[in-house]
Amino acid sequence: MLQAVARVHRGLFHSRAGLSVRMSSTGINPKSVLANRVAVVTGSTEGIGFAIARRLAQDGAHVVVSSRKQQNVDRAVATLQGEGLSVTGTVCHVGKAEDRERLVTKVLEHHGGLDFLVCNAAVNILVGGTLKASEEMWDKILTVNVKSPALLLSQMLPHMENRGMGAVILVSSLAAYIPQVKLGVYNISKTAMLGLTRTLSLELAPKGIRVNCLVPGIIETRFSQVVRTQVAAESEIPDMCSVLLHRLGQPEDCAGIVSFLCSPDASYITGESFVVAGFSPRL
Repeated sequence: MLQAVARVHRGLFHSRAGLSVRMSSTGINPKSVLANRVAVVTGSTEGIGFAIARRLAQDGAHVVVSSRKQQNVDRAVATLQGEGLSVTGTVCHVGKAEDRERLVTKVLEHHGGLDFLVCNAAVNILVGGTLKASEEMWDKILTVNVKSPALLLSQMLPHMENRGMGAVILVSSLAAYIPQVKLGVYNISKTAMLGLTRTLSLELAPKGIRVNCLVPGIIETRFSQVVRTQVAAESEIPDMCSVLLHRLGQPEDCAGIVSFLCSPDASYITGESFVVAGFSPRL
């Protein structure tokens, strides 16, 4: 019995070692499950978006990164190209129509179309209750977090259809399932992303385009700092995340599931939401 267990452990060790070898040097997976595919990831110069962009590129895709600041785009592109990955980038504030148009133009100029769109860009400008939000706050949060992904997809859609099939990943939040008192409007915007996923999956299925949703929990990023400090004192969520799996989530924990959802292995999955939180908030 002990010998059998030892053999299993040795096998697991060698399997993991082999994986690390395969992902070394340039970081490109020889399997290249996404080879010759084109991916656009918004809000992708740091945190979860950056990890997703890196993983898609490692799996063979040509990736276009974007964020609001040129210096952040330049830094992300330089880092990923330095790893031997096929990455370009452009400034894009998804809440601005002219920036979305620039992103579409960039994709067409460099790649002629796209296969995958990951809408990760989001904003939260209010730490407080829903009824404390001004109309301007409502407009900004809902525009960036909900309206912009739909508008960007509408601009990208003709160029995805031309490829014959595609995948869209919308990024929600655990706050959609377990709202936090101090994240009022943000909670609502991320709940709306679940509905947007379900609706778009129905509308785009006849076109061969799948739409799924990533639902991160407490992931160790700069964006989540507010939750891990100001909101955490009144919430059990950070404790649940860290206690069950003995650690906080990392951006890379979200990247693999996105690559899977873009891959042929997920060709029969659409309209689903995938929670990456260290525990399950639902049945």
